[in-house]
Amino acid sequence: MTTFRSAQVTAPGAPFRIVETELPTPGRGQVRVTVEACGVCRTDAAFVNAAFPVSFPLVAGHEIAGRVDAVGDDVAEWAPGDRVAVGWFGGHCGVCAPCRAGDFIHCVRLEVPGWAYPGGYAETVVVPVTALARIPNAISAVEAAPMGCAGVATFNGLRRSTARAGDLVAVLGLGGLGHLAVQFAARMGFETVAVARGAARAEVAAELGAHHYIDSADGDVAAQLQALGGPRVVLATAGDSAAMSATIDGLAPAGELVVVGADPAPIEVSPFQIISTSRTVHGHPSGTPHEVEETLRFAALTGIRPLTETRPLDEVQAAYDRMLSGEARYRMVLTPR
Repeated sequence: MTTFRSAQVTAPGAPFRIVETELPTPGRGQVRVTVEACGVCRTDAAFVNAAFPVSFPLVAGHEIAGRVDAVGDDVAEWAPGDRVAVGWFGGHCGVCAPCRAGDFIHCVRLEVPGWAYPGGYAETVVVPVTALARIPNAISAVEAAPMGCAGVATFNGLRRSTARAGDLVAVLGLGGLGHLAVQFAARMGFETVAVARGAARAEVAAELGAHHYIDSADGDVAAQLQALGGPRVVLATAGDSAAMSATIDGLAPAGELVVVGADPAPIEVSPFQIISTSRTVHGHPSGTPHEVEETLRFAALTGIRPLTETRPLDEVQAAYDRMLSGEARYRMVLTPR
């Protein structure tokens, strides 16, 4: 194969079009990956609509799973045929202050596929070797792809929190991130509360492992959380700042609202809500390739899997539109054919 196909956007908000271009050669410290699956994440819409300082034509996609096809110079430990995932963390500079401190996820020049270089809405990608995570044999490419962003963000958000096994933990939202977060919370030994809109979601929440369900459309969410004893942590996966704000009074003393869902609107919190209670509100990023590997290993060990809908690359516009509609159950994933 001397050429490959990718789905490009030529201008902000423009539709996707399939183009065929010359197969790239990996440079020093890079590998070429044959894409077997790529998740369609809501953040991709921010790239497509130029909410980030991207350049066009643009190839989105930062939830990539596939196999190493070729390696560049000075690449050790990786070989053609290796199964790999590449997530939001697509490489780091190694020289900024956070990198020198070993805090790679906060690299000031963090490379995100689809932003720093062409992403996974394609048959092939070239990525820095520092972006690679190994995929366990028990996890398929379609299952692994969302773990590089949605999976590691929710897994890390929970395990880096103050919650410990047996604690009450609530997951706000039951969408692309939330359905994974509920599974992680239950498998990590937390008494798990799912909070979502509509009574119909209760059955799905229970199937995913939730011990309790709160319908956010049916009464005061904070009061219902307090009735359960008040969670140590609320992991906010829904991109809805108002819904996040509504959980703060439901937290236990010293409880945490951990934010992984994105919404440009401000979270509203009064000092009176957090001073005497010692509650905190903070965000959490995704994770490094090492943490993606840990996420995948934990998922393989405990049976956690994303619920996915697949579409071939040729149907990228339909997959993207379905993701935006909120109707996907629960992650859209592109495959080459």
